[in-house]
Amino acid sequence: MKIGNLDLGECPVLLAPMEDVSTRPFRLLCRHFGADLLYTEFVSSDALVRSVEKTFKKMEVLDEERPIAIQIYGKDIDAMVGAAKIAEEANPNFIDINFGCPVKKIATKGAGSGMLKDIPAMLKMTEAIVKAVDLPVTVKTRIGWDEDSRDIVTIAEQLQDVGIQALTIHGRTRCQMYKGEADWEYIGAVKNNPRMHIPIIGNGDITNHIVAKERFDTYGVDAIMVGRGAIGKPWIFRDIKNYLKDGSEPEPVSFDEQLNILRMQVKSAMKWLDEKRGILHMRRHMAAMFKGLPHFRDLRIMMLQADTMEELEDVWQQMSEKYGNN
Repeated sequence: MKIGNLDLGECPVLLAPMEDVSTRPFRLLCRHFGADLLYTEFVSSDALVRSVEKTFKKMEVLDEERPIAIQIYGKDIDAMVGAAKIAEEANPNFIDINFGCPVKKIATKGAGSGMLKDIPAMLKMTEAIVKAVDLPVTVKTRIGWDEDSRDIVTIAEQLQDVGIQALTIHGRTRCQMYKGEADWEYIGAVKNNPRMHIPIIGNGDITNHIVAKERFDTYGVDAIMVGRGAIGKPWIFRDIKNYLKDGSEPEPVSFDEQLNILRMQVKSAMKWLDEKRGILHMRRHMAAMFKGLPHFRDLRIMMLQADTMEELEDVWQQMSEKYGNN
């Protein structure tokens, strides 16, 4: 699969852009486990053009994270064009436009998936951004706003016509949020539309290697994007790629291995931020990493209340004594 001059090979597996998740520590970990392409968290165009320092930090990428895309969102065309130009200066491999975020505070203001309620504005914005930057421009969106407007086949053609070079489709409507099952039939319909010639990336409910292969085989997508399925399980990229390559079943990841992976991620977050903020940032990942452990409630609470690495190491030692070598 190629996006502009970037060749990602056959059946690439991508890490989805997720707010407060797809930060540098998690991106580096997913790259370690084989993610072929990374995305930043989505970046507010309004904040970028206002030069908000925290927003600029989201665009800081290391060479070892490449290839990587910066994703931007907003409802104002001028702000989005300005943001795209600023993002281009950070030298990502391409710019991705977020037309898919379903969160109320974004979508109901006309940004993210809110653009699905005004397709002419979506197309006008996309075309303006394509013309404003030299990097390839891609889009991530959903199959429609609601059950009565699943218009992604037509929308995909129109987005292609204004110049995007790849399209990622999440198989839910905005109104579904993350409920129910992603409908990949619509993703397949876009991919198999003879008018389409840009890469189509499928997203939604890819939680293991078997599902990943089935999505490639059944719907013929050029790539798949893993989002929530990677939280607490970043080795999913290794599992998928090995299974796609030779059909090898994943080796179980022991508790000790999981703990070492988490320790590496926490240290990376502390280096990126500082000790206290890094640990706070990692709590979502800590909670997800050991989900399902029996009789874990008290230790889980202790782990999520820890404020220092010393406190964390003390809790982890207790966990190792109880669950280690499993």
